[in-house]
Amino acid sequence: EVQLVESGGGSVQPGGSLRLSCAASGFSFSFTGMSWGRQAPGKGLEWIANMNTGGGSTYYSNSVKGRFTISRDNAKNMLYLQLDSLKPEDTAMYYCAKGRHYSNEGDEGIERGQGTQVTVSS
Repeated sequence: EVQLVESGGGSVQPGGSLRLSCAASGFSFSFTGMSWGRQAPGKGLEWIANMNTGGGSTYYSNSVKGRFTISRDNAKNMLYLQLDSLKPEDTAMYYCAKGRHYSNEGDEGIERGQGTQVTVSS
């Protein structure tokens, strides 16, 4: 059974940082591209970052490029997202998911975790 468990969310002031983690199990993590997405209240799911199996290829949406960094540790079956220079508009539920997903392609049939909430406010 595929399990993806996100953690590390919380409340932070604008300009602050957080590090999200995703613990993966039930599939061959080191052979699977992975993604982070987010969904703000009243909005659709946005895929904001992805990484290939070896970590040498990444994608970032324009909304987070230069501020967020995706990484992975295949030995530990862990996916990470470093969030820096946070803005109020980054407030959302953040999800990790199997596969490499882009922008607004939706989430039909995509295996993802339950999410971790990030709130940015002063």
